[in-house]
Amino acid sequence: MEVILKQDIKNLGYADDVVKVRAGYGRNFLLPKGLAITADESNKKMLTETKKQRAFKEEKIKKAAETTVDSLKNMIVKVGAKVGESGKIFGSVNAIQIADAIKKLGIDVDRKNITLKDDIKSIGTYTADVRLHKEITAKVTFEVVAE
Repeated sequence: MEVILKQDIKNLGYADDVVKVRAGYGRNFLLPKGLAITADESNKKMLTETKKQRAFKEEKIKKAAETTVDSLKNMIVKVGAKVGESGKIFGSVNAIQIADAIKKLGIDVDRKNITLKDDIKSIGTYTADVRLHKEITAKVTFEVVAE
């Protein structure tokens, strides 16, 4: 069964992609939740028209994302955390705290687009992957410091 995705779905595809899925997954999950529509001829024609209109806007967004990647590569983001006597953090640093620290530096990043490789439970320097565009991902270096 072919469907057209209405929004980004992790491990499946991005919005406006035509994706082949199993019939049960499409009928019982994607279509009822409004995440996709069936890929019949009329919907495919509407999709091509929409893509033509959106191509110019996408190019502009992609260029903005590339400039953001350049600025993120050069900066080290400092994330404050409460630390015990042994140097361990109470809890762990998560994507929300990193997004807030990046926002303080003047770059708006959605927390859902930040991927951490492992749990951060001690002070130190780490990296995170930030997806700014569906084709552009930046590696951000951040330092966890004691508050």
